Amino acid sequence: MNKHSDTAIFAGGCFWCMVEPFDTVDGVEKVVSGYSGGHVANPTYEEVCSGKTGHTEAVEITYDPSKISYEELLNYYWQVTDPTDAMGQFQDRGDNYRPVIFYNSEAQKEAAEKSKQELAESGRFDKPIVTQIEEAKPFYPAEDYHQGFYKKNPERYALEEAGGRADFIKKHWDK
Repeated sequence: MNKHSDTAIFAGGCFWCMVEPFDTVDGVEKVVSGYSGGHVANPTYEEVCSGKTGHTEAVEITYDPSKISYEELLNYYWQVTDPTDAMGQFQDRGDNYRPVIFYNSEAQKEAAEKSKQELAESGRFDKPIVTQIEEAKPFYPAEDYHQGFYKKNPERYALEEAGGRADFIKKHWDK
């Protein structure tokens, strides 16, 4: 990893579906599935799914800011989530699947708020943009079997993607 790397933490439903879109972006060095935003240290997948930890499934993206900006990552983020659904994403329902941009600095907070406002004013969506912007709490990597899931389990990943995400993206972004 570059010694000048930075990180972004995004939640947008099942973390399996949040890795692949960022994994192939030039300037992204690593994408880790995990949990953030809650009050339990080192939670397990089962604990997070129980809804009792306060955590959301998220991805931590390590990137080289000389190759890709945080603002560009935000643009990718909006294009792979439903920013109008506060209580989950597509077939994944519940607080642990809510869309959140976790900021690591005031600069990231300002960029996220500006980006959200621009999206709201764009007229692209008929509903309000409800994605939360929250200060980052500790990020806990998920269990190994969740890492790189789209590569390890392409059939299961395809089923997850078939839950409405691809159709939503096509409807709202492929114009």
